[in-house]
Amino acid sequence: MESNIFGLLMQATPVVKGVLSILVLMSVASWSLMLQKWIVLSSARRKAAQGLSAFTHARDLREAVQSLSGDHTSPLYQVAQEGVAEYNRLRDMQSSEDVVADNVRRALRQGVSMQTSRLSSSLAFLATCANAAPFIGLFGTVWGIMHSFHSIGLMKTASLAAVAPGISEALVATAIGLGVAIPATVGYNLFLGMLNGIEVQLVNFAGVFLNRVQRELHAAAPSRGDAA
Repeated sequence: MESNIFGLLMQATPVVKGVLSILVLMSVASWSLMLQKWIVLSSARRKAAQGLSAFTHARDLREAVQSLSGDHTSPLYQVAQEGVAEYNRLRDMQSSEDVVADNVRRALRQGVSMQTSRLSSSLAFLATCANAAPFIGLFGTVWGIMHSFHSIGLMKTASLAAVAPGISEALVATAIGLGVAIPATVGYNLFLGMLNGIEVQLVNFAGVFLNRVQRELHAAAPSRGDAA
């Protein structure tokens, strides 16, 4: 059976061969991307969970931030750096508590957005494969069937032996198109769910970070009043 299919593909028209080549390249690229995304998102999810736990149990903001410094690739560390930079800048300017809290909140929100965007990169390619591959395969099928009917007209016979090979090679294009689209669809939905979970972790972390900032500001408020 496999040799018969391979033989049919070798006898296919140049257009159908071109379609099949595109689908094979899409399949290789999508599987490579899915493997990479699985490693990246699984690692990010694990690091986010571990970092959030360590950050929550730290005694103060400085210790909490230091608990994340062991892995600079962690998405929580990257978000924390946005908040720390803004907090230190406004603290040196002796800004009011409300100004500091609002600006740190915006900095954290920006950090979450940047990390989510970074982790979601290339997912659009999976969506493109999932949506386009069946239609590319269908194009190859339609072209192959058109070629088969043209051959029938030239041969002036409509026997099964004359029709079957051309239609078979045409249908292989649709089958391969579906073989590309189905894994890409499953992978896209799986990674989208993982990404949403990581985004929730980052948003929760931003809330915990902001609470620690506000507690430190409140604790420092009496000393500021005494100094005044």
